[in-house]
Amino acid sequence: MPELLEAIMLICFGFSWPLNVYRNIKSHTAKGMSIAFILLIIAGYIAGIVAKLICHNYSYVLVVYFINLAFVSANLLVYFRNRKLDHQKLCKATA
Repeated sequence: MPELLEAIMLICFGFSWPLNVYRNIKSHTAKGMSIAFILLIIAGYIAGIVAKLICHNYSYVLVVYFINLAFVSANLLVYFRNRKLDHQKLCKATA
């Protein structure tokens, strides 16, 4: 039962990441995005994965951790893309 509840928590929390990635891709700006927040969430997911691996707890919950980590990592890539777009807009505006 604890693993099921953990999986439900991760799934509920994880539903926001694909939506966030989509919104950030469409916005074409890094304004409002926080690199520190993204890295903190990535560190949390990595800690959860490592904890499962250390305890040899290979269950479906581990898969959910990896899926969430993938979406947050995608958001990190979008952050750098959007930051580059912001820089390009700034260069055009000052030229």
